Amino acid sequence: MKALFHNARVIDGMGGDWVGHVAVNGNLIHRIGKGEPGADHSDFERIDLKGMTLLPGFIDCHVHLRSDGDADPRAQVLSDTDGLVALRCAANAKKTLEAGITTIRDCGCTKHIDFALRRAVALGLVKAPRLILSGEFICMTGGHGWNVGREADGPDGVRRAARDQLKAGADNIKMIATGGILTPGTEIGVAQLTVEEMRAGVDEAKKAGKISAAHAHGAQGVKNAVIAGVDSVEHAYLMDEEAAEMMIKSGTYLVATSTAVRNVVKFGVASGIRADTVRKAQQGLESHVKTFQRAWKMGVKQAMGTDSGVPMTHHGNNLDELVYLVEMGLSPMDAINVATLNSAKLLKLDHLIGSIEEGKLADIVIIDGDPLADIRVLRDKSKLRWVILDGDAVVRRDAAQAAVRV
Repeated sequence: MKALFHNARVIDGMGGDWVGHVAVNGNLIHRIGKGEPGADHSDFERIDLKGMTLLPGFIDCHVHLRSDGDADPRAQVLSDTDGLVALRCAANAKKTLEAGITTIRDCGCTKHIDFALRRAVALGLVKAPRLILSGEFICMTGGHGWNVGREADGPDGVRRAARDQLKAGADNIKMIATGGILTPGTEIGVAQLTVEEMRAGVDEAKKAGKISAAHAHGAQGVKNAVIAGVDSVEHAYLMDEEAAEMMIKSGTYLVATSTAVRNVVKFGVASGIRADTVRKAQQGLESHVKTFQRAWKMGVKQAMGTDSGVPMTHHGNNLDELVYLVEMGLSPMDAINVATLNSAKLLKLDHLIGSIEEGKLADIVIIDGDPLADIRVLRDKSKLRWVILDGDAVVRRDAAQAAVRV
């Protein structure tokens, strides 16, 4: 791509908001500036963005491409063949990219099919966001997700499981620190993997230059994960003030996945979601908003995640999460920063993506309207005009708003 976007409202992912121009040359942001550009870009395609907003590509740090968001994704995963899972992953990745999410972290996929997807992307067979992958998440025997994850017990068992994921190509080691909403027979507040077990997984990730995450709802599980040294805690619906203080001290990120718990409660058993799943989600939601607001006010680092693929949380609706972040007290600018540069920092990709800066990769989203005035414009797909991934325009809409995919 060799394009000069001008007359644009630019939100840069770092808190900056200005009117100016952004030049893309190849796969890089070549030049940025306020006001109209000079004549030195005469060989660039000039694109007038009057009335539009240009932002960094958004980052979702918690998805599950293997599941479509059916009422019972656990049953879907168990009944799918490996080939069907691969096709689902490809279709869900495409939906996500076309919604403006240019980077995702998949937090658990069966049988290393996520790595096959990455290979297919490299071969040009499918389109997907930039993929940060976990392989199989690691749980205790009989723990949350045991039927779709990798069961392991004791530090040596978790260490072996982590090494297997890294050998296969994992960028992130995902571990299960508490029970979960979807798994029958587990309660969300009960701790599962121990500090020592999770520390073994964290150590292996660090030695390989990778990151780690822990699914954790209950306060003790959150604390165990923080002590073990994970880079992020996912969900944390029942987190207490002490856990938040520990996260601040250690620099651990919170990936709140507010969308997921809200959707289970909103659609409920009438949609086909199991009654025990709804019960546990209601328990989580009752404390989630309060604990999240306290953590935000205290200064816990935040990154954006949706848990897309869980009941009624469909891929392609990822930016609903920003609406909920604003409802819970963040400003629209703060929510955008969480879903761009903050998330890039968690993934240790902030030197490449997450903000509109010269020399960074050209991951760009362009929309009609002003998300600082109304954050909901981001989830209105009719307002989405461009999605650019690594300099490639994967979505471009003409003046009549007809989608053209390049």
